[in-house]
Amino acid sequence: MFYIGLIFLGIGAGAWAVYRFGVGIPSMPCFFDRVFGMYCPGCGGTRALTALLHGRVLEAVGYHPLIPYAVVVGGGFMVTQGLERLGVGHVKGWRYHSWYLYVGIGLIVLNFIGKNMFRLIWGITM
Repeated sequence: MFYIGLIFLGIGAGAWAVYRFGVGIPSMPCFFDRVFGMYCPGCGGTRALTALLHGRVLEAVGYHPLIPYAVVVGGGFMVTQGLERLGVGHVKGWRYHSWYLYVGIGLIVLNFIGKNMFRLIWGITM
């Protein structure tokens, strides 16, 4: 898991560099929204990532709570595993637990249901 995390960290750093130095994140219409008239389960992820890159953590949570959650859990895992592998003090690296995944799935489901309730029942778009 740690080495896979390093690969994703490299990809993320490259994406951040591309974003930071002028290219930005492209905006595309959501197929799910166009066809079903509902927000998709991943709706708000790009906006959450953009807000997080600008340091607006609470705004990112509002757009899609999975993104900040993934950064905290993934970042904590990578930092503690890295420190353990470097032999720093008595640091014990986080281990994978299934509940990390279940919480992530729960956040996706709650985001999907919550945003669509606001949109379909009360007509509030997010």
